[in-house]
Amino acid sequence: MATTRAYVLIKTEPGKTAEVQRALKTRPGVRSADIVIGPHDIVLSIEAADLNTIGTMVMDDIHGVSGVANTLTYPVVEAAGG
Repeated sequence: MATTRAYVLIKTEPGKTAEVQRALKTRPGVRSADIVIGPHDIVLSIEAADLNTIGTMVMDDIHGVSGVANTLTYPVVEAAGG
Protein backbone atom coordinates (compact mmCIF):
# COMPACT_ATOMS: atom_id res chain seq x y z
CA MET A 1 0.00 0.00 0.00
CA ALA A 2 1.33 3.43 -0.94
CA THR A 3 1.91 5.95 1.80
CA THR A 4 1.88 9.71 1.77
CA ARG A 5 4.85 11.47 3.32
CA ALA A 6 5.25 15.04 4.54
CA TYR A 7 7.75 17.27 6.28
CA VAL A 8 6.44 19.40 9.13
CA LEU A 9 8.48 22.43 10.20
CA ILE A 10 7.74 23.23 13.82
CA LYS A 11 8.32 26.40 15.80
CA THR A 12 8.24 25.75 19.54
CA GLU A 13 7.67 27.96 22.53
CA PRO A 14 10.94 29.20 24.08
CA GLY A 15 12.71 26.50 26.06
CA LYS A 16 10.36 23.71 24.90
CA THR A 17 12.19 22.34 21.84
CA ALA A 18 13.73 19.22 23.42
CA GLU A 19 10.49 18.42 25.27
CA VAL A 20 8.46 18.71 22.06
CA GLN A 21 10.95 16.55 20.15
CA ARG A 22 10.74 13.79 22.81
CA ALA A 23 6.94 13.90 22.74
CA LEU A 24 6.72 13.68 18.95
CA LYS A 25 9.42 11.20 17.95
CA THR A 26 7.58 8.18 19.39
CA ARG A 27 4.20 9.03 17.85
CA PRO A 28 2.72 6.68 15.23
CA GLY A 29 3.60 7.81 11.71
CA VAL A 30 6.64 9.86 12.74
CA ARG A 31 9.72 8.77 10.78
CA SER A 32 12.13 11.32 12.29
CA ALA A 33 12.12 14.40 14.52
CA ASP A 34 15.26 16.51 14.19
CA ILE A 35 16.12 19.67 16.09
CA VAL A 36 17.50 22.26 13.65
CA ILE A 37 18.92 25.78 13.70
CA GLY A 38 17.02 28.44 11.80
CA PRO A 39 13.56 29.99 11.76
CA HIS A 40 12.05 26.65 12.84
CA ASP A 41 13.12 24.46 15.72
CA ILE A 42 12.17 20.92 14.62
CA VAL A 43 11.82 19.23 11.24
CA LEU A 44 9.48 16.27 11.45
CA SER A 45 9.15 13.62 8.76
CA ILE A 46 5.78 11.85 8.88
CA GLU A 47 3.87 9.29 6.85
CA ALA A 48 0.27 8.15 6.66
CA ALA A 49 -2.14 6.39 4.31
CA ASP A 50 -3.28 9.59 2.58
CA LEU A 51 -3.20 13.40 2.66
CA ASN A 52 -6.33 13.65 4.81
CA THR A 53 -4.69 11.50 7.47
CA ILE A 54 -1.57 13.69 7.30
CA GLY A 55 -3.79 16.70 7.95
CA THR A 56 -5.42 15.00 10.92
CA MET A 57 -2.01 14.07 12.33
CA VAL A 58 -0.84 17.68 12.10
CA MET A 59 -4.01 19.24 13.51
CA ASP A 60 -4.68 16.72 16.29
CA ASP A 61 -1.44 14.94 17.17
CA ILE A 62 1.22 17.58 16.51
CA HIS A 63 -0.71 20.71 17.50
CA GLY A 64 -1.93 18.82 20.56
CA VAL A 65 1.61 18.65 21.98
CA SER A 66 2.28 21.26 24.64
CA GLY A 67 4.97 23.68 23.46
CA VAL A 68 4.16 23.58 19.73
CA ALA A 69 3.62 27.20 18.67
CA ASN A 70 3.37 26.98 14.87
CA THR A 71 3.78 24.52 12.00
CA LEU A 72 4.26 24.50 8.23
CA THR A 73 3.45 21.24 6.43
CA TYR A 74 5.02 20.20 3.13
CA PRO A 75 3.55 17.04 1.55
CA VAL A 76 6.06 15.12 -0.56
CA VAL A 77 5.23 15.03 -4.28
CA GLU A 78 6.83 12.33 -6.37
CA ALA A 79 7.86 13.45 -9.87
CA ALA A 80 6.13 11.73 -12.78
CA GLY A 81 8.16 8.76 -13.91
CA GLY A 82 10.31 8.98 -10.79
